[in-house]
Amino acid sequence: MFDDEITARAIAVLEACRAKSITVATVESCTGGLVSGALTAIPGSSDVVAGGLVTYSNAAKSALADVPAALIAEHGAVSEPVARAMAEGGRMRLDASFAVSLTGVAGPGGGSAAKPVGLVHFACASPAGTVHREERFGALSRDEIRRRSVLVALEMLIQAAQSG
Repeated sequence: MFDDEITARAIAVLEACRAKSITVATVESCTGGLVSGALTAIPGSSDVVAGGLVTYSNAAKSALADVPAALIAEHGAVSEPVARAMAEGGRMRLDASFAVSLTGVAGPGGGSAAKPVGLVHFACASPAGTVHREERFGALSRDEIRRRSVLVALEMLIQAAQSG
């Protein structure tokens, strides 16, 4: 189902987390559960994956990940503050050691000058705090933007597990 690069990275996440008895959660918007899907495609992942939230709508971000509606109204769903709030809320809701979130514009429509197609905000929440990463993948296909987003999210989880 997933390509070799995604599968290898998902396995690396699980191995890094097992080495430190860490659990992870995902809070996804533009990828619609693909990060969680990549992790749970690996047999035995249930000892690491606490769960995943697909918060595609703004209402879901608020209801499932405790993202304040006012934060979304002020900054927009595709923003650093919302990505951070998604990761932090998902980590708490799913009682995970770490949570990665991503929110972006996968296209082909929906972009603007300020938030073009290919813009994705990522965050990873841990007991030590929350880190943010922004990617601008450009005018790639929707599938490729989502694929690259999954890779970045998995890489963030690897880095968090190795440092935490």
